[in-house]
Amino acid sequence: MITTYIKNTNWYRVLLMFAGNVFLSMGVAIFKLSSLGNDPFNGMVMGLSDCLGMAYANFLVIINLLIFVVEIIFGRHLIGWGTIVNAFINGYMATFFYNTFSAAIPASQMWQRVLCVLIGVVVCSFGLSMYQGSDVGVAPYDALSLIMNKRLHIPYFWCRMSNDVVCALICFFSGGIVGLGTIVCAFGLGPVIHFFDDYFTNKILQKPIFAQR
Repeated sequence: MITTYIKNTNWYRVLLMFAGNVFLSMGVAIFKLSSLGNDPFNGMVMGLSDCLGMAYANFLVIINLLIFVVEIIFGRHLIGWGTIVNAFINGYMATFFYNTFSAAIPASQMWQRVLCVLIGVVVCSFGLSMYQGSDVGVAPYDALSLIMNKRLHIPYFWCRMSNDVVCALICFFSGGIVGLGTIVCAFGLGPVIHFFDDYFTNKILQKPIFAQR
């Protein structure tokens, strides 16, 4: 079964997904550099990892493993290469980019921090467009809303919103940062992702090499 799956994999789509996750990790790092908040899920992980004295990337793997169990039980069809990369590699890539950027990019003044938020939106959206558009697996946290939508018959929007609100609250009460970056992620990512879908990702996916899924 595994051999057949590997044989039938479109590695061009996997490459597109991996590139998307690289940009997504870069965007997470830029948001963190702003000190104005991250997306609700990563903000929650950062807040809890600081409380527990654990490295962000290591704690992210633990959280993803827990949610991955739910995905295996209720959403096995959503699992693919994108699941593995997003769940178990992104945290380490984000840490690498943050360490690199924090040593080279000043972000002490408010205008610099706001600029980081704006750049983070663009970079994250570009990465998410490629990662989601490649259609080779869904990250555990993203899968959670899809599973709730299918099992509970609740519109996807409300499933995602409720999960994000819970994460934001946990982030806040664990001492994490809920701020401009969090708000921009909640309301700004969607339109920018749609822009990159229309003008980049969908055009790339129309090429014959990406036809097989």
